[in-house]
Amino acid sequence: MEYLVAVVEERSFTRAAETLNVTQSALSHQIKALEREVGGALLERLPRGVGLTPMGRAFLPHAELAVRSAGLARRAAKAAAGAEGGELHIATLHALAIGALPPVLARWRRVFPDVRLHLREYLTTDELRDHVDRGVADIAIGPRPERWAGPVVSLGTEEIMIVVSRDDPLAGRTRPVHLAELADRAWVRCVLEPVIGGRRWLDRECERYGFRPVTAMEVQHASTAVRLAVAGVGVLACSVEVARATAGAVAVPVEPAWRQELTAYARVELTGAALRFVEACREDRRATGAPAPRVGGPAAAHPAPRVSGPAVALAAPAR
Repeated sequence: MEYLVAVVEERSFTRAAETLNVTQSALSHQIKALEREVGGALLERLPRGVGLTPMGRAFLPHAELAVRSAGLARRAAKAAAGAEGGELHIATLHALAIGALPPVLARWRRVFPDVRLHLREYLTTDELRDHVDRGVADIAIGPRPERWAGPVVSLGTEEIMIVVSRDDPLAGRTRPVHLAELADRAWVRCVLEPVIGGRRWLDRECERYGFRPVTAMEVQHASTAVRLAVAGVGVLACSVEVARATAGAVAVPVEPAWRQELTAYARVELTGAALRFVEACREDRRATGAPAPRVGGPAAAHPAPRVSGPAVALAAPAR
C-alpha cells in the first residue's frame, strides 16, 4: 500500500521507486501482488504518467489512511518514553503558523533539538480537520473542532484586534476602538473569512452596529492581508500574534474584546513528544496573558461561536 500511494503521488513508477529507494522492478512486482490480492487492476498507464482505475480510486483513501496510521503508530511508540528523539508532525492554519506558533517552535527546538519537527499549513479549518482525521499529522493546532472523537485540549485564547498602518489616525489610540467608529472605513478581508449561520462574520458584526463594511480588497492569505493593512489599503481584523509578526503593523484593541479559543487535537491519546508539545503551547498561551486553558471544554471566559466555514486571518472571535 505504501508503494501504491507513492506511485499515485509521483504519477510515475520511476520517480516513486527513487523516492522509496527501491528498484523499479521491485516496485512493480509489489503493485502487481497487491492487485492480485484485491482482485483487479488499481493503476493504469496514461499518455502522461500513471492514473487510478475505478477500483484504485475506491482503494486509495483506505490505503492512505493505513500507511499514515502505521507512521503514526511508529512515531507514538518511539515518543512514548519522552521527547528525547524521533519526530513530530504538526498541522495548523497558515495564520497560526506565522502568528502564534513560531515562538513555541523556537523554544521547543532549543529544549529538544533531537526531535525533528514537520509543520503542515492549511488555509481552512475544514481542510485542517480533514487531513488530521486522515492521519497526516500527530497533532493539530487550531480552533476547537466540532464533534471530534479524539482528545481535544484547550490551549487558551488569542485576541483579535484591528490592524492599521503607522500613519493611520487610530495608530496613536490609547483606548480600544468601538466597532461603530469604523463605519466609514474600508476593510481588507480574506476570501476564506468565517461564515456563521450562512453569513460572513464581519458582515454580521458590523450590522449589529448599523452599518455594512466596505471592502477595499479581498485576499487569500493572512500574511498578505496584514501587509496590505500596513500599506494603508484598509483596516483589518486579525490575531495580535499575526500583527506582531509583520513590521510596521499597529494593532488596536476592540471594545468589547474579540477572542478565539485555540485547541490542540489528535486522533489518538497524546503521549511523549506530542503531549510535551501541547504543554509547551499551553505555557506559551499563559505567558501571553491569555485566559487559563482547561482540558476538554471551551474557554471559560470566552466561548467561541461555532463556525460553519473556514477561518484564515479573520477569526470567529467570541464577544
